[in-house]
Amino acid sequence: MDLDDLVVDNNYVLGGSDDEREREQNALLHQQLEQRKRMRSMAVPTDDSKVRERLRAYGEPITLFGEGPGDRRDRLKLVQERYEVMKGRPLAIDSDGGSSDSDEGEFYTEGSNELLQARRKIAHYSLPRAKRRVARQRIESSVPLSRIINLRKEVFSELQTFQNLGSQFGDDRPLSTIRFSPNSKLILTTSWTGTSKVWDLPNLNQVAVRRGHSEKISGAAWHPDATLGLSESAANFATGGAEGDVKLWSMDQEKPIVTLAGHTNRVGRVEFHPSGAYLGSAGFDGTWRLWDVETHKELLVQEGHSKEVMALAFQDDGALVASGGFDAIGRVWDTRTGRTAMVLDGHVKEILSMDFAPNGFQVATGSGDNTVRIWDLRALRTQHAMPAHKSSVSDVRFFRATGESPFVALGAEQLGGKENGLANGSGMDVDGEEKDTEEKEEPKPETPLPRSGLFLVTGGFDGHVRVWSADEWAPVRDLATDAGKVMSADVSGDGRFIASASYSRSFHLFGGDHSL
Repeated sequence: MDLDDLVVDNNYVLGGSDDEREREQNALLHQQLEQRKRMRSMAVPTDDSKVRERLRAYGEPITLFGEGPGDRRDRLKLVQERYEVMKGRPLAIDSDGGSSDSDEGEFYTEGSNELLQARRKIAHYSLPRAKRRVARQRIESSVPLSRIINLRKEVFSELQTFQNLGSQFGDDRPLSTIRFSPNSKLILTTSWTGTSKVWDLPNLNQVAVRRGHSEKISGAAWHPDATLGLSESAANFATGGAEGDVKLWSMDQEKPIVTLAGHTNRVGRVEFHPSGAYLGSAGFDGTWRLWDVETHKELLVQEGHSKEVMALAFQDDGALVASGGFDAIGRVWDTRTGRTAMVLDGHVKEILSMDFAPNGFQVATGSGDNTVRIWDLRALRTQHAMPAHKSSVSDVRFFRATGESPFVALGAEQLGGKENGLANGSGMDVDGEEKDTEEKEEPKPETPLPRSGLFLVTGGFDGHVRVWSADEWAPVRDLATDAGKVMSADVSGDGRFIASASYSRSFHLFGGDHSL
């Protein structure tokens, strides 16, 4: 039943009694909800050329005036839904245009040998880290609750002292991304002019300017080892532009090291894999892609979203990656197999940002529906939904303490392994394997508890940056920028600063009385 039929039915029931009209309207609403549910779960091609072929097979126009690829795919869903109502099941069409009774589900394509080797390296990298993280969490569970409460009080009381330390004019057009360097001594900003700038802290003096994109920049990320021992001639940070290019930059030369071309539309967020060996990029062509940082090769083109993909985030273990798009759906992928680990279905508008919690089993997503959702990968459901801002949530970032690995936070000797190579979450030999050793169950009283993951920072188009506790998801601090839409936000690894980039072309720096 299409929209015109629903309108006719609605007009018809208006002639009855009030009770009958109410029952009919309730039935109509239920029917509409069921229709939307069927359309959401309906399998249709993600390739635009195949969508056009499918529409032609149904006898429908292959395109309408002003219709984009996402709109065209939604129209195909509506057409297929009509067949479902008429015949009791959706009609699938073969690639040659003929009808078939088999439903279209997930499909797999053979990858390259480079992708196979990358997946093996990621497995060797992630499995020992996951084992250590679980062992650390097991030890942490025996820590007295009073110690954890005291630590949280200490951290949150310092956050209460945060205030606006100052602002800086960033560029001639709106700023799009802001990120602290791994050593918390530099800050990276990008703008719609296609320019990236590096500033020192806390004086906000300009250190470097990088120009290379012909269109606006939507995403930027520091290499995990940048400013922590990585050569300045290596790839220190990456940016993604609206022209569809991803560029790698060093700190000692003005031109990009390499341009990674492959996306056919604007690039959204970009993120480095925790190992630093790979780079992920989200694209408005409906895909996210995985790149080899050393060889500069495109390893993977991952479909799965029906509209533009904006958000991307890697788990700290390196085993999982999450993507979110304008279809209001998020997906968690296993980087070692390519399979979908979880579908994040709950937002009613586009997903603009996402981040994994340092604990490894939670994902935060910020959406155009003004909410932040916390997803539990163990229970495969939403754990908490926060009405975080009065407008779209542009960025979500968990606090990660510099030098405090979530894998050895309670002491390397307690977790049965060496701390060397794991302290900063990167720089580890991805081909190496670690030997199993006996784990101690009791933490040492003098060992400090980890602070990573204790709070979450969000930025919104309402002009506010907010800090949330990561236990009850309660608001801790509200920082107003007075500078229009907040396009991006971040928290430094030393815990001393929070920064936000605004549509008004400026960025703000917030800090407290003491270092965390």
